[in-house]
Amino acid sequence: MNYSMNSLKAAPIAATAAACLSVAPVTSWACATCGCTLNADAAMGYGSAPGWRMSFEYDYINQDELRSGTHPISGVPAGDELEHDTLNRYLTAGLDYGPNADWSIGLRIPYVVRTHSTHGDYDASDPLPPLSDSRSSSLGDIKLIGSYGGLLETQNLSLQLGVKLPTGRYGTDVAFRSGPHAGSALDASLQPGTGSSDIIVGVYYFRAIGLNFQFFGNVQFQSAITSKQSQPGNDFRPGNSTTASFGVRYEENAKWIPQLQVNLLHKSVDQGALADVYDTAGYMAYLSPGLNAQIGDKLRVFGFVQVPVYSDLVGYQLFPRYTASVGASYSF
Repeated sequence: MNYSMNSLKAAPIAATAAACLSVAPVTSWACATCGCTLNADAAMGYGSAPGWRMSFEYDYINQDELRSGTHPISGVPAGDELEHDTLNRYLTAGLDYGPNADWSIGLRIPYVVRTHSTHGDYDASDPLPPLSDSRSSSLGDIKLIGSYGGLLETQNLSLQLGVKLPTGRYGTDVAFRSGPHAGSALDASLQPGTGSSDIIVGVYYFRAIGLNFQFFGNVQFQSAITSKQSQPGNDFRPGNSTTASFGVRYEENAKWIPQLQVNLLHKSVDQGALADVYDTAGYMAYLSPGLNAQIGDKLRVFGFVQVPVYSDLVGYQLFPRYTASVGASYSF
């Protein structure tokens, strides 16, 4: 990132849904290119009962390990940027509404707190350049996604369609605040927003397997369709991304539900004159254990840790050794 720049019957399904959320989930929030891919909706529990739901999620992603391909590295070749770390903290407010068991719509509003530091371009013949650092705290890009779950009588298969809006700061809005590159704009992929309007399509499925277990799976594709950064020489288009999550929940006790997710992400290369086309693509896989707890009749909370188990990254990228997510959901 360059600094310049189940076969189930209706009754079991209904019982499972009642034990989960009152509104069907609408999205999994992907936090960063090489960061959190936790499916927060699965973490809170899939359900199909109508009503309203408010939610809040906090994600912590410290990208402090330099990697290339499938391995960690200690440095970069001369002429490439030597990044030091990127600390991402996302606070996401959500509001969901389901008028009936078939339809739901959800809004996700993220607030992005990010610090980043880099040594800049590396020159093997000179001492290591001093760090340049930045910090930003602002609104990110808002998502609005609708779900339709009337495909099956059991209502455990749903389609998703939505948009990501260019509400976050983008382009050259955030710059380095100190170091040799003070005043220079951060790479476009490090800005709080992308400046693009994206289409989001997906599908999710859940079913009981055995007496106390529930399986779930979700696939979601996101692609930019327009961009506020489209002028030749000053253009940027984020790469397409595909996320897939699947796992199991153990539901013997509805008040305490442990869960294990596998989260997969493929990110394509960013494009345009402002893009770092060499360091913005790859494949990632995470193993994510966690716990969902019910507090009272309407409030649920969860906590998860993501552990990366595989990465194949293009170029030289900072990668997290783990990520952590906590959240709460209130239905009414």
